[in-house]
Amino acid sequence: MSSLLLRLYRALVIDQPVVALGLVFIPVVFFASYVPDLKLDASAESIILEHDKALKYYRASRDIYGSDDFLIVVYTPHDDLFAPSSLAHLKKLRDELAGMDSVESVLSILDVPLVNSPKVSLASLKDGDGIRTLETPGTDRDLARKEFLESPVYQNHIISADGRTTALLVLFKTDTTYNTLLNKRDRLREKEAESGLTPEEAAALRSVEQIFHEYHATVIEAENKDTEVVRVILDKYRDHAQLYLGGARMIVADMISFIEHDLTTFGAGILVFLLAALVYFFRALRWVLLPMSCCLISVVVMMGYLGFMDWRVTVISSNFVSLLLIITMSLTIHLIVRYRILREQTPQADQKTLVLHTIQEMAKPCFYTAITTIVAFCSLIVSDIRPVIDFGWMMTIGIALAFVLNFLYFPAVLVLLKPEKNITRANVTRLFLFTMAVAGFTRKYAKSIVAASVLVAALGGMGIAQLEVENRFIDHFKSTTEIYRGMELVDTKLGGTIPLDFVLDADETDAAPPEETVDPFDDPFGGEEEAGDESSYWFNGYRLAQIETIHDYLESLPEVGKVLSLATGMKVIKQLNDGVMPDDYELALLRKYVPEDVKEALLDPYLSPEGDQTRLTMRLIESAPTLKRKELIERIQTYLVDEMGFAETTVHPTGMALLYSHLLHSLYRSQILMMGMVFVSILLMFIVLFRRVLLAIVAILPNLLAACAVLGLMGWWGIPLDIMTITIAAITVGIAVDHAIHYIHRFQVEFVCHQTYRETVMACHGSIGRALYYTALTIAVGFSILAFSDFIPTIYFGLLTGFAMMVALLSNLTLLAALLMIVKPLGRETT
Repeated sequence: MSSLLLRLYRALVIDQPVVALGLVFIPVVFFASYVPDLKLDASAESIILEHDKALKYYRASRDIYGSDDFLIVVYTPHDDLFAPSSLAHLKKLRDELAGMDSVESVLSILDVPLVNSPKVSLASLKDGDGIRTLETPGTDRDLARKEFLESPVYQNHIISADGRTTALLVLFKTDTTYNTLLNKRDRLREKEAESGLTPEEAAALRSVEQIFHEYHATVIEAENKDTEVVRVILDKYRDHAQLYLGGARMIVADMISFIEHDLTTFGAGILVFLLAALVYFFRALRWVLLPMSCCLISVVVMMGYLGFMDWRVTVISSNFVSLLLIITMSLTIHLIVRYRILREQTPQADQKTLVLHTIQEMAKPCFYTAITTIVAFCSLIVSDIRPVIDFGWMMTIGIALAFVLNFLYFPAVLVLLKPEKNITRANVTRLFLFTMAVAGFTRKYAKSIVAASVLVAALGGMGIAQLEVENRFIDHFKSTTEIYRGMELVDTKLGGTIPLDFVLDADETDAAPPEETVDPFDDPFGGEEEAGDESSYWFNGYRLAQIETIHDYLESLPEVGKVLSLATGMKVIKQLNDGVMPDDYELALLRKYVPEDVKEALLDPYLSPEGDQTRLTMRLIESAPTLKRKELIERIQTYLVDEMGFAETTVHPTGMALLYSHLLHSLYRSQILMMGMVFVSILLMFIVLFRRVLLAIVAILPNLLAACAVLGLMGWWGIPLDIMTITIAAITVGIAVDHAIHYIHRFQVEFVCHQTYRETVMACHGSIGRALYYTALTIAVGFSILAFSDFIPTIYFGLLTGFAMMVALLSNLTLLAALLMIVKPLGRETT
């Protein structure tokens, strides 16, 4: 700290501590009032790639074929499903769900058309004669049961193969206001990226972004409320049936619910564990309350700032409170340890002098640790995912706030307190036996430590090569939780959970299918109507046979559950036509004259209005042990192109499964592959800080080892990188860099006094080693409580954070110290 800055700092903070505390408490009080406004974004839009081309196609596809925004209610009655009491109970549940203002319709076994109960002829479809539902008076329920269990449309879709479990599909109304705002915003953003905007268009973009942001918030709240209302309704019916809720919307909502629960429940537990660790290590009330209040100030101001800015926290950024706690606690512990060492060395010094010298010695290393940690989190900003970018900015702002607030608050409070009583040397020896033992071990086995570190790095590299970015939603939850059991039931009995579609375009360069010779007077409809223009590229015998081949292939895949396509409806049509596929003329008539309810069930969801595009939709089995979305999608694409002969440009995968796969792989690219750039940036900062290239290289190696060890462990243990665990890389780098800067800064100071590397190592382990030891142990113990969560990503986050702290501690106390003794980057020793 320069002399001028030091004088200003002393005049403002050390000599006027009350003024400094006022500067802290004003923003604390202001932002604390906005903490209740902090909200979690539970929408699916918050975990998809903002500029993903697949997202644009997905939205366009939904406009044609309808939304996949639905909830699945799994219904298993205690009595027989087709018993009058069960059907009456089911009807009552359906009607109450359908009565919700936001619900468009509820599809159940009560509503779908039946064509084999009794069997109707193909000709009778023209006028809808003979088409029944379970609610139609006189419907033969035994035949209906048989039809449901054998129907290619209904089996494993709305009824299980054993006939005991059924599903109600709750479809929600399309929010036209939301879609209009979204489309307008996206069009302006696309134009801005391609050719730029006029001033008027730029103003329009800013306006629509603000309006959309505010409206999006109301939509999220409404969707969460709808999900809760559905749960409340289901609770009324659990006395006669076993009920579970499923669907993509439910998964996202429950993930947020688990995170909110963990933040509140385990947040308090983390604070208790941190308090216990501070009491154990420091044995003084001031050293418990002061660091905890520092953490509280940083967290409250940052949470209030996010609430004030209406900056919503997502699944990805929900760890920012925990990370801010770690960083603030680390900073405060370093200040405490340095103060106590100065107090031991100069017991006669007054409190203001002790505090000023503490700040003077620690300002530089603490500033550089803050900057380098910010650089680590800046790797998140280069992502294509808006919530990840926001997380990077949140941590950048949070770390800056923590640094400024605590360099005002900590010394101001400490100046107002009386000097701590002298600490006996015996007590110090007892407390820091571990770090001194590590110092002795490192001095004795320096070369062996380097060799072992090379081995660990090699094993870590092998583990990193095995890292996967694929994970199943079901693996986020313990098998004992209700959501796990519900998802497993939907997977095993009702055809899977997350939708994946393949849309096939007409290939105009493809040869026309062979024409059939048909007799226009011989049609199953028994009329003389003309087919008109109802023929299409896909709705003919040749193309439908291709679709059926693809359909059967998809059903053969172990990761795929229920598959629906034009082939599904055609199997029903063949049953009604005595097992014979209608010819092209009959198909054209069928498409023109089939009743609307049958058309909505069998044709519209799978054929575009123009007939030049067809859709095959499937639900993936999340509980399938072999499920790897990216590989599955690529395997299906390869089959369609290489085996079926479709042009690659006409094959379009889409759906939430594809978008989530893109998200995970973008996380991998933006985080893991950006680590190299982060380390280069940190190396340059080390060169500026330490003013020696060799010393900077030595300092970066333990950081590389720490990151390699943590990511390698994840690879070896099969822990996938997902939206929660991806931040572990940034945490490890940030903490390891923190330790390295503090250790080398103290090493440079101590080397001037001792002039030998071996003695300097002992001195550093006995001084700064204490702070590193306290920081690592305190945070590792505090976050170990997360292991008791029911949310698997939270468990991984807690355990991996603790492991990262310990690896960062050991790598700097052993490898860094060993390299300093071997390489001697500060020059020759004086013996």
